[in-house]
Amino acid sequence: MPIERTEFSSGLRVVTERMPGVRSVAVGVWVLAGSRDERPHMSGASHFLEHLLFKGTERRSARDIAEAFDAVGGDLNAFTAREFTCFHARVLDRDLEMAVDHLVDMIEHSAIGAEELEAERRVILEEINMHEDSPEDLVHDLFVEGLWPSHPLGRPVLGTRDTVRKATRAQIRRFYRTHYRPGHLVVAAAGNLRHEALVRMLTDRMEAGRRLRQGEPSVWSRRVPARPPRPSGATLVRRRKTEQAHICVGTNGCSRADPDRFAFWIVNAAVGGGMSSRLFQRIREERGLAYSVYSYGSQYTETGLFACYAGTTPEHAREVVRLVRRELEDVRDGGLGPEEFALAKGHVKGSTVLSLEDPGGRMSRLGSAEIAHGEILTVDQILRRIEAVTIDDARRVAERVLSQPMSLTVLGPFAPSAFDGALR
Repeated sequence: MPIERTEFSSGLRVVTERMPGVRSVAVGVWVLAGSRDERPHMSGASHFLEHLLFKGTERRSARDIAEAFDAVGGDLNAFTAREFTCFHARVLDRDLEMAVDHLVDMIEHSAIGAEELEAERRVILEEINMHEDSPEDLVHDLFVEGLWPSHPLGRPVLGTRDTVRKATRAQIRRFYRTHYRPGHLVVAAAGNLRHEALVRMLTDRMEAGRRLRQGEPSVWSRRVPARPPRPSGATLVRRRKTEQAHICVGTNGCSRADPDRFAFWIVNAAVGGGMSSRLFQRIREERGLAYSVYSYGSQYTETGLFACYAGTTPEHAREVVRLVRRELEDVRDGGLGPEEFALAKGHVKGSTVLSLEDPGGRMSRLGSAEIAHGEILTVDQILRRIEAVTIDDARRVAERVLSQPMSLTVLGPFAPSAFDGALR
């Protein structure tokens, strides 16, 4: 189905994709504010604010909001990332207006009360404790911090215990007023809905929507790509008494606007994206050294992230690092073969379509693309770009990305010098 887009004169944007074959709708409000937008002493402010917007508005309590969605079997949630925050709901198509009413109320009229702030501060500190107790999750944050130690993208999304404890209501409200403006907002929806009906709902409810008829020039914001951070090439060992060694190896990947990003999707799939991938076969199937082993990528405005993860027993950790390094070097040096290229391309095409079969996946694709750079591709356009990638394209981008300095992060029962020289 065609994607429809409306831009309000205030800068607020609305993008939708109709899926008449379903009975539900996923709708999200995307905000151009994430952990990279925080000053160091305010690390975690975006995530703190995300929590607080669920704690009640001028006319609804937190319980009222929760009961409204429970009563119709809907879901309401949110997440904070490095470059944006998203508040999203999924409901039956008949309940879309209720969902929009509540989301708009939360975004525009949240109370951000002092009492709620103190209660949520304790909740977030417990969330940080839980994250610290999950080494298979924590190692990825440590890896990003080690890869970009002096860049805003390297900061933890949750913040630190110190910054969360010190955050004041005045600071959070100031962050809210600075970033939660119409030109920083995108409303994305997918499912059994009509675009004009959603625009009407927003026009009736949002102050930003009422400016639709004022004829003011568009003021929506986008991130301007800056100089990408250099990959540090550092090795970081965090000593922790664990049963497994948790390992991340990687470097800078492709940015959101990089024309080679589709080619690198295929490279990533070949390296560690599925059961036939190099890392899965070499480390798990052939040697039995890990249960969980994979590679992944993330895209940001001026750069991206590429990383390989493996969890193994401490005595096998250096061997696993050596195997990961060997596979990355081989792919870098042109070792990607025609058969594995074809397998990886098929994997990327199939997984892309499967991820977009439900309204939630479609809504996330619309919102993240619009909030990031304003280019939204249909599923068919994405598939055509993937299909157009040749093996020479994949080998070229593999050489470009994998020739950069590699960083290594290991979390487990090791001395700080245990992996010195492991990537050389």
